[in-house]
Amino acid sequence: MELFPIQLLFMVVLMNRYVLGPLLRRLKGRKFDRVDDTYLPRVAIVIPLFNEGEGIYHGVRSLLEQDYPSHLLQIVVVDDCSKDDSYAWALKAAEGNPNVIVMRNPENMGKRKGINRAVKAATDAEIIVSVDSDVIVDKAAVRQLVRRFVSPRIAAVGGRTYVTNRHQNWMTRMIEIKFHFAQEWLKDLERSFRQVMCLSGCLTAYRRHVLLELEPILEARAIAGIPIKYGEDRFLTRQIVKHDYETVYTLDAFCFTAAPSTLAGYFSQQLRWRRSNLVDLLGGLSHAWRLHPVVAVHYVSQLALLLSYPLVIVHNVLTGEFWDILAFHFLVIGLLGVIYRIETRHLPADRRVHGASFLPMALLMPVTYALFTPLALLTLDSGSWETRGSANTAPETSPVDSGGRFPPTHAGEGTTP
Repeated sequence: MELFPIQLLFMVVLMNRYVLGPLLRRLKGRKFDRVDDTYLPRVAIVIPLFNEGEGIYHGVRSLLEQDYPSHLLQIVVVDDCSKDDSYAWALKAAEGNPNVIVMRNPENMGKRKGINRAVKAATDAEIIVSVDSDVIVDKAAVRQLVRRFVSPRIAAVGGRTYVTNRHQNWMTRMIEIKFHFAQEWLKDLERSFRQVMCLSGCLTAYRRHVLLELEPILEARAIAGIPIKYGEDRFLTRQIVKHDYETVYTLDAFCFTAAPSTLAGYFSQQLRWRRSNLVDLLGGLSHAWRLHPVVAVHYVSQLALLLSYPLVIVHNVLTGEFWDILAFHFLVIGLLGVIYRIETRHLPADRRVHGASFLPMALLMPVTYALFTPLALLTLDSGSWETRGSANTAPETSPVDSGGRFPPTHAGEGTTP
């Protein structure tokens, strides 16, 4: 098997993510992340809820502390027929707070349909902020998201996520570094052209009229006639871009969540994300030509690499060259670990991990590519929430320091967005 084309694909994706994107960010300077502090619209924070237990109480309470005019802020919780006591905890969080509304779906409808129902109910809002039920939101997040709507064409603004339990074990330390690069580096190229292709529902603000405009498309999402409940955030972002709106991302708005701390939890998450990536990237081929040429090349090359890289791994295993590709993985991952250490050297010890903590990714990456890509292709019609099967353990305290800006060490269980 001739591997040169696949190696070329790998280099294109690597250069776009770690060279061209950061270079464009530096060249654009202040234009890269523009703000407008005069824009103060009515905002509704929507929280889709399923089996979150006491965690939803802490999440809502953190949102009530937002640094945004209270008379312009509403919180809407939508319970998707949780099987635990989540609904009761949501009602408790709403007690004495007239700007908090708790709704319950008549049946299990999935995350996106639940959000759409809440959007319809928030008739006074101009901006909808979608927040996952297992996160704690920084008190400045809403304001930081809103001030990025500097143009009517900007339909969505996404924020970042911090790992709260980064020091729990080797898995969470590895994910901490993975999150660092995913959010500090990998979106730079798309941000440069205001065509960020995936904004996480963990913390993203949308123009309400755009969500209503896209509602028929979002409600009808299915594969082979089977409604699917994963990858809603990526699908929504792509539809926004497809309809000629702009999407941006900022590091200044953020939230906190616990990462998977076991292999089972991590693998479940990665399988769900792999399905989402495949469905969305394949579905976007029909209109990828409408993207900025640089973003289009990056988009198509990511899909090509995602589909072809498992073949490289299988080829190396069959030819006895697996150790060669594993050594290459360790080389790249080790270099990224060094970069992470340099970039975080100014942070307190509780906010960073050792750069060598990223090395397990060198082994997990070929395993997940070889196993989960074909498995994801065979299970694209899954309708499961995947990682939302049971209630999470809520943190005893809000994972924010006294300044409300950064998370300390926290050992709570949970899943990343």
